[in-house]
Amino acid sequence: MEITLSVIKADVGGYVGHSSCHPDVLQKAKESLERAKGKGLLIDYHVMACGDDLQLIMTHQKGEDNEEIHKLAWDTFVDCTNIAKRLKLHGAGQDLLADAFSGNVRAMGPGVAEMYFTERESETIVIFMADKTASGAWNLPLYKIFADPFNTIGLVIAPNMHSGFTFEVHDVTGKKKIMFNAPEEIYDMLVFIGSPHRYAVKAVYHKESGEIAASSSTQHLALIAGRYVGKDDPVCIVRAQGKFPAVGEILEPFASPNIVKGWMRGSHHGPLMSVSFCQARATRFDGPPRVIAAGFQLANGKFVGPNDLFDDPAFDLARQQANEIANFLRRLGPFEPHRLPLDEMEYTTMPEIAKKLAPRFKDM
Repeated sequence: MEITLSVIKADVGGYVGHSSCHPDVLQKAKESLERAKGKGLLIDYHVMACGDDLQLIMTHQKGEDNEEIHKLAWDTFVDCTNIAKRLKLHGAGQDLLADAFSGNVRAMGPGVAEMYFTERESETIVIFMADKTASGAWNLPLYKIFADPFNTIGLVIAPNMHSGFTFEVHDVTGKKKIMFNAPEEIYDMLVFIGSPHRYAVKAVYHKESGEIAASSSTQHLALIAGRYVGKDDPVCIVRAQGKFPAVGEILEPFASPNIVKGWMRGSHHGPLMSVSFCQARATRFDGPPRVIAAGFQLANGKFVGPNDLFDDPAFDLARQQANEIANFLRRLGPFEPHRLPLDEMEYTTMPEIAKKLAPRFKDM
């Protein structure tokens, strides 16, 4: 069965502040997608939240970048924004950067991860959703999952994975893309994906079969809006088992906190804390950045799940380490490396202050 899995997210209003999503907003989204399912547009759907981000998880047979599916998501976000405005939620409609739908939501604010594939006899999917961070946050985990044998032993001992994977990397600033083969081009690839502010892993493919293994959202809100309007809060879909890494290999990178940018006002570095669904409520300094993992089985396009994969004491140490890192970084206050470098704060007040003070700078 040919399936398209679409995960489209947006911040339509925070409850309270930027911490979480109001139940009425989630209910409105469910009603919208239920109508679409009843009309045959969707095979199935699941509505979730990660922090203040509304997550629309949908299966259908329309293919990627389909106008009907994207319009459904946009209209759902607009309806949910109206609920947020009525409740006077914080930043209502924050990620909706256009006045009207124009065929595709990719350049309109919402984050999008999609993949088209033939459903296997047992189709295992892990969907990662993050809050208070940027689109390059998946670079390190995806590298570990699909290219690091110390993380993924299947790369060494599984015959159907031993040939490796191909990474599609996007230059989000230059609007270009490049493909890298792992393991032979790992060193070249790391030159770029080690700078997640500019380069983001968009997708990963099985090298021999060409089948898609992972897809992430790479939309950069500040580049779209031309100003700071909130963090990208990306999503990522990863197929598991068989010729792809096992679920445990996919989760393993999150057993050690990754340092990402975002956190308070999108202007700080902080630890990416792997949490259960009920812990995805960013409160301390509007953070620290959070990631949840929803596990599903697909059965003829219908969701079986989700399984809350980080709701496991095996990740307690990672959460403790994340809190310790957060404590250390917070002591630095407005100093780097807690605060982002000035060249990464071009969408904050920094350019205005630099312009104002320019006459006071004298040659030495």
